[in-house]
Amino acid sequence: MNLLEKLDLFNILIHMLLLFTAIPVHECAHALMADKLGDPTPRSQGRITLNPFAHLTLWGSMLLIFAGFGWGKPVAVDARNFKKPKRDMALTALAGPVSNIIMAYLSMVVYKLLISDALYGGIRSLLPGSAQFVPMIFAYSAIINISLAVFNFLPVPPLDGSKIFNSVLPDSLYFRIMKYEQYIIVVVIILVYSGLLDTPLGFLNGIVRSALMSLTGWVDGIAPVSDMYLLDMEYTMNAR
Repeated sequence: MNLLEKLDLFNILIHMLLLFTAIPVHECAHALMADKLGDPTPRSQGRITLNPFAHLTLWGSMLLIFAGFGWGKPVAVDARNFKKPKRDMALTALAGPVSNIIMAYLSMVVYKLLISDALYGGIRSLLPGSAQFVPMIFAYSAIINISLAVFNFLPVPPLDGSKIFNSVLPDSLYFRIMKYEQYIIVVVIILVYSGLLDTPLGFLNGIVRSALMSLTGWVDGIAPVSDMYLLDMEYTMNAR
């Protein structure tokens, strides 16, 4: 098996790993926030768990594994149980993308440690010819978690961003928009797969990635890197 074939298999394995981490954390964060704000619905449905099988859907899982884009089972929430329904719905929605940002941050910290002069040489000694795969796991984790967070922040139903944005809309306008929820998400998926959203999403992903690179700058001080190319996660991921 040549390196290119290894990378293709590696990509699928990484997507499977993220399927069992990023999406369960995202959905569990929604459920936990709703529970903390007074809605017992997610707890009664067994959604306050990191067990991936409580959160995955067949088509969303298959797409994430083979296309790098997918989704989990939406967490059912009954806003009538909230003290302040609009605010609490927004906070519940916000919890999902924020959990992915936190995972991206932690992944980036581990990535920077692994490519440091102190550790990367040892990894190359242990895994000659395949050392780049170890930090690549965390590079992928950071980038895909950022992508999931940014995509979910889009203010279109049924994405999390719509629930945050709708917290400031009049109820009449909100319910008018929600009538077209099933059509809007189909249009969004078509736009994503046609590549028409690549530029704006790429721009937003870049802003978040740069911010997290700055916030993890303290790692550079304790674990310096001589090979500056490795600090570019895209370079590491596309290494041949």
